[in-house]
Amino acid sequence: MILEFLLIFIGALVMIGLVRSHAPKIGLIDIPNDRSAHARHTPRGAGIGFYLSIALIIPLFHFDLILAYKWTFLAVLLVFIVGVLDDHHDTSPKTKFIVIIIGAFLLSFDHIVIDKLGMVFGIPVSLGWFALPFTLFAVTGFTNALNLIDGLDGLAATISIVILGSFLAVGYLNEDMFMTVVAGSFIASLLAFLVFNWHPASIFMGDSGSLTLGFVISVLAIKSLAYIPVVSVLFVAALPILDTLVVMMRRKLNGRSIFSADKCHIHHILKRFFEKNIRKTVLCLGALQLLYSLLGLQIDKGVDEGFLLILFVLNVIVVYFFLGRMVKKQQCNC
Repeated sequence: MILEFLLIFIGALVMIGLVRSHAPKIGLIDIPNDRSAHARHTPRGAGIGFYLSIALIIPLFHFDLILAYKWTFLAVLLVFIVGVLDDHHDTSPKTKFIVIIIGAFLLSFDHIVIDKLGMVFGIPVSLGWFALPFTLFAVTGFTNALNLIDGLDGLAATISIVILGSFLAVGYLNEDMFMTVVAGSFIASLLAFLVFNWHPASIFMGDSGSLTLGFVISVLAIKSLAYIPVVSVLFVAALPILDTLVVMMRRKLNGRSIFSADKCHIHHILKRFFEKNIRKTVLCLGALQLLYSLLGLQIDKGVDEGFLLILFVLNVIVVYFFLGRMVKKQQCNC
């Protein structure tokens, strides 16, 4: 398995380099705007490189796995394609939303569905007919949440590597070949991507990368529910979830649309705290995600999840007020 991960790493290095070289010719250029963290035109679409390296190498070693999860791999491909189209020529949010919904629906054919929420205050919670709608909501929500944190050089990749590393551990310890291969493959490709994307970045992953990553992590999160509690997943993938919840809460309480754009995400606030030092910001958030992930992995499968859910909600509230104080001190219009 080490050999295939090494080949994926090398393949991603080569393909991302090719995408970067030809980006201006094929219209894969990120033009900065008032919300951008960069000031110059930069190639984007590195997700094309690191996805293709995985798509070409995995079948050589695990074609049986692709056959066993053909609908899941098709769903990932669809999300990747809409991401590529967005990188080339901005796709409407509605189109991306519809494709992600379709992809999440296809997962059900491989029985990747959230059908139980565990034991909540002594009561076993089974979703029944609501399982599929809840799964669609969860997958769509997290896919977009990861897309939202892709705002600094190396940030989305670093956070994703930590989260994927957690699911790799879960898959390996429970002898789940699908989780092990998929998580390990994306870690290998993202390590190659960081060679190009660590600050100062020479290429961005684009939606071809962030949407695909968010969708894949959602799939692994659902698969992991066979081995760890639901609330554990919330901690394992905490930062994208916390960032989305806190930002939406702040906008709602301030009378703005929860979908409005601003520079008040966690990474924006910390970047100002670290005096625009992007590397410190990314390392800090990576370390924070690692702490959350390690905490999530310590939770036993049989525990009552009601109290853990309360703990996570309290954590969201604490983070909301803590970041609120930082925003006030920074005198930002959030």
